[in-house]
Amino acid sequence: MSEILPLLSAALLAGLLGSAHCLGMCAGISGLFAVNAEIASLRAQLPFALAYNLGRVCSYAFLGIVVATFGSVIVKTSPGVAGAVRLLSGAIIILVGLKVAFDIRILNIVERMGTTLWSRIAPAAKRLVPVTSLPRALGLGLVWGWLPCGLVYSVLLIAATSAQPVQGAFVMGIFGLGTLPAMLLTGLGAAKTSAFMRQRGTRLGMGLLIVALGVLTIAMPVSRLLQVGG
Repeated sequence: MSEILPLLSAALLAGLLGSAHCLGMCAGISGLFAVNAEIASLRAQLPFALAYNLGRVCSYAFLGIVVATFGSVIVKTSPGVAGAVRLLSGAIIILVGLKVAFDIRILNIVERMGTTLWSRIAPAAKRLVPVTSLPRALGLGLVWGWLPCGLVYSVLLIAATSAQPVQGAFVMGIFGLGTLPAMLLTGLGAAKTSAFMRQRGTRLGMGLLIVALGVLTIAMPVSRLLQVGG
C-alpha cells in the first residue's frame, strides 16, 4: 500500500494544480450548462455539472484500468522489470511536477497519440449538445474524458506503472477528483475559481512537491537494490 501512496498523491496534486491547464480545453464544454435557458439557477445547474464531471472521472478510471492491465501483463511476463517500472513511474511523476511548476511541455508529445481516436469520438459529443437532461450531461462527460490532453495522458503513464488494474483506476479516479474543484465551479459560472491555482507561487510550490513525490517513488526501489547489494 505504501508504494501506491506517492502515485495517488502525485495524481491528486496534478489534478488540483493541473486543472488550471484543463480549463483551457474543458471549461467551454463545462460552461454549456449555463447556456441552456432551462437551467436558470445555480441549484438547477449543479446536478448537470455533477453528472458531467462524474462521467469524465469515470472515463479516467476506465482508462486507468486499461493501461494498468497492460502494465500488469508486462510485469507478469517479465517479473524482473518491476523495479524498472517503479523507477519509470518516479521519473514520470517528476516530469509531471516540472510541467505543473514550470509549464514544461516535454510530455505534450503523448497528447498527439490520442488525436486520431478523438476525431472518431468527437461526433458523439456534438450529438449530446445542448445539454438538456442528466443522461446527456453524464454522456457528455463520458465522451469528454477521452479528449486528448497531455496532462491526462501523463497521469495515465503513472497509472500504467502501478501494474494493477484496481490501482490504475484509483490513480486516475483520484486525478479526476483533483480536477473537480476548478472544473465543477467553472461549470457553475464561477470564472474566478482558478485564480489561486494560476498563481505562479502556487504552481511552483505544488509542482515541486510533486517532484519530491517522484523522487520518493524512485528512492523505494533504489533503497531495496542497495540493501540487496549490501
